[in-house]
Amino acid sequence: MKGHKVTLRLAAATAMLAAASAAHADLNKPVKTNAGLVSGTPGKVEGVTAFKGIPFAAAPVGERRWKAPAAVTPWKGVRTADKYGKVCIQPPGNGRVNPATDMPDSPGMSEDCLSLNLWTPAKAAGEKRPVMVWIYGGAYGEGGGNAPFSEGDQLAKKGVVLVTFNYRVGSLGFMAHPELSKESGKNASGNYALMDTIAALKWIKANIAAFGGDPDNVTVFGESAGACMAAALVGSPEAKGLIRRAISESGAWMGLGITNMMTREAAEKQAVAAADKIGAKTLAELRALPAQDAYDKLPRTGMIVDGWVIPEDLTITFAKGRQNAVDILVGSNAEEGSFAAGMGPPMTAASWREGAEKRWGSLAEAGMAAYPATDEDAKQVASAPFSDAMGWHMRLYADEQVKIGKNAWHYFFKHRPPYDPGKPDLGAGHTAEIPYVFDNLAAPRTFPGQSSVALMAGNPTEEAFADQISSYWVNFARTGNPNGPGLPEWPMVKNLAPTEAMVLDAGASGRGPWLSQAKIDFYQKMFERDVTVR
Repeated sequence: MKGHKVTLRLAAATAMLAAASAAHADLNKPVKTNAGLVSGTPGKVEGVTAFKGIPFAAAPVGERRWKAPAAVTPWKGVRTADKYGKVCIQPPGNGRVNPATDMPDSPGMSEDCLSLNLWTPAKAAGEKRPVMVWIYGGAYGEGGGNAPFSEGDQLAKKGVVLVTFNYRVGSLGFMAHPELSKESGKNASGNYALMDTIAALKWIKANIAAFGGDPDNVTVFGESAGACMAAALVGSPEAKGLIRRAISESGAWMGLGITNMMTREAAEKQAVAAADKIGAKTLAELRALPAQDAYDKLPRTGMIVDGWVIPEDLTITFAKGRQNAVDILVGSNAEEGSFAAGMGPPMTAASWREGAEKRWGSLAEAGMAAYPATDEDAKQVASAPFSDAMGWHMRLYADEQVKIGKNAWHYFFKHRPPYDPGKPDLGAGHTAEIPYVFDNLAAPRTFPGQSSVALMAGNPTEEAFADQISSYWVNFARTGNPNGPGLPEWPMVKNLAPTEAMVLDAGASGRGPWLSQAKIDFYQKMFERDVTVR
């Protein structure tokens, strides 16, 4: 009897040691997904495991071009997930670097591109870590989940499972056509990129627990076109139950400005005209085009009101409170339009004033009151309306979520990163926040933000600010509240005055001024005049 008790104690101790060993091992053994086993590799940060190139949908090729993504074909054995999948068809940088296609280790392009990547700090399945899903920008025409700036080691180190993925871009991701609408069974076409995103989210719902993630705590986040798509998911009935939170950086459902969304009918007309021009009279002929020709010769509209994924102009959806009930964190940068500041002839006070009616039509007088200019500051003033219209849109988005009882957080990114000598100083320009969000200051930048890697990586001020911003994002994904120990307090939108936002600036983050009341009033008038679907 005594020997039996000793044997039991030894067995229990062995089991405890085995469990402890498993708890401290990285998640590098094969993980079971609903399509087969995958094995990961150690990430760039200790304690993080990376899985790359996992297919989440069937290849959208041949007859599957311009169709909703289908289930991936299961595989046998263990798939080694150590390399990025091919990125979707798109152009290279053409004089600038496209981080998805132009890096020395870029995986190349293919129409067979629907794969995802993830970085996890989990040691075992079932840890229920918050999940963050990055939707890349690129004017709906470029980008990939392999871009170095969006690698997830640093965010995973802070406790989240970070996912990036590829979605179809350009005409292959967004083209509407009457024949496509007819064959869909939904009288809808276009928005294939959004369908890809929803397919990736469904894969996450089904599989992320095996990687230590919580399928019920998923936050989508994106910038520019990716921010617009994140907002569209908040408005889409097809995404209901797939996301708990959303972050939009510099863009929402109206795009980067204030306008109606394009209708499916208008998009179809564009596609038919373009197809006629190249002699493609049937859908079969369009599907027979080489993928690069289809990308180059057919229109890319971006998101449209297709009647299915986006059933109505999302301005109506949000105004009527029909959107998904999720918490959001949204904002824009102080100098979004700085990349265009040097285009065209030099701006003077006189030329700024003379162009007011062409710029703003019936609101020319209100526009000049909101944006007076001297010869000294005319150049800077000229790029401000692009930045401010986008910012106004982001605040509208936040306010609409508050109206349905959800928490919303609004930021104004004012930090001016350093730029290399001789390079354009874009200040807090479009994409400037991305290196800080990912805490990847040593990674190559994405267009147009070209802040200095050399002057930022290892710089104590810049590194501390990157830690602050990435912590806000991770905290929000974890709990729905960006605040945390050691961080400047971030007030909810409902506790801010209309002219206040959470100003994000190294060493000076906190509640602060945003747009003036004159500018807020001006954009409200523009919205009331130009957005006819309200």
